[in-house]
Amino acid sequence: MIKVVGVRFKKAGKIYYFDPEKKWINEGDYVIVETVRGIEYGQVVVGVKMVNEEDIVQPLKKVLRIATEEDIRIHQENKAKERIAFDICLKKIEEHGLEMKLIDIEYTFDNNKVIFYFTADGRIDFRELVKDLAAIFRTRIELRQIGVRDEAKMVGGLGPCGRQMCCSTFLGEFYPVSIKMAKEQKLSLNPAKISGICSRLMCCLNYEHHVYEENIEQLPDVGDKVKVLGTNKIGTVVDINPLFVTAKVNVIKNDGTVEVEEIKGEQLIVLEEGKKQKLHGMTMEDIDMEELKELED
Repeated sequence: MIKVVGVRFKKAGKIYYFDPEKKWINEGDYVIVETVRGIEYGQVVVGVKMVNEEDIVQPLKKVLRIATEEDIRIHQENKAKERIAFDICLKKIEEHGLEMKLIDIEYTFDNNKVIFYFTADGRIDFRELVKDLAAIFRTRIELRQIGVRDEAKMVGGLGPCGRQMCCSTFLGEFYPVSIKMAKEQKLSLNPAKISGICSRLMCCLNYEHHVYEENIEQLPDVGDKVKVLGTNKIGTVVDINPLFVTAKVNVIKNDGTVEVEEIKGEQLIVLEEGKKQKLHGMTMEDIDMEELKELED
């Protein structure tokens, strides 16, 4: 076991672990740490704890000190400089006629580098822009192209649910989200209803997906011929409800009529597997690949 503290450098950013050594560090403290980018200023969001050594990416960097008043002042000055640098970069992008959208700027704590985050539809030749920026700021310049998910995280805003977006408030990193998750949760496959501000699948589709997966394993597939346990009822599954672990079955009655009944999955025995269901002449897998796959990027 090894002692660590978790530090974030941005709101809702990824948590990185550092060695607190013998320092008395509490959750919420601001600290100065050594990173691969140099000396950085961050906030402790996970207090001192013991973790398995194999769970840590080595080498484990150290917490240099708890932030002093001077460190806090430097950090605030860097934030002010970032706002000025943002306006300057916007003007330079316009002067060079570059098809790119500036999203954010970050000064490293020691001012050894200024990072400009941007989005663009394709590759951008920004060599002349970098030369201009280096001449103005007289430090190392890095232009980093980011995706639409990262853009939404940096800019922030309100999601379709009316709350502040998960990615900009508490999600430290993005997790894979797939169309399969929307299907298994019986959601509309209308892109406008399952995508967020970033025009990609909503991150919240992932939150309860494991529950739906477990419930679906207890249910027959749509189209399966089933028998109701303890009865002589036989029918075909026409729909399933993973949330309540039930299936709607077209039960054939003794008089030959058909009646739809909602039955618990544990009461159903599959007699014969049905054919894969289709929608508008295409299988669900075809729709995933041809119409909705881009929402997963």
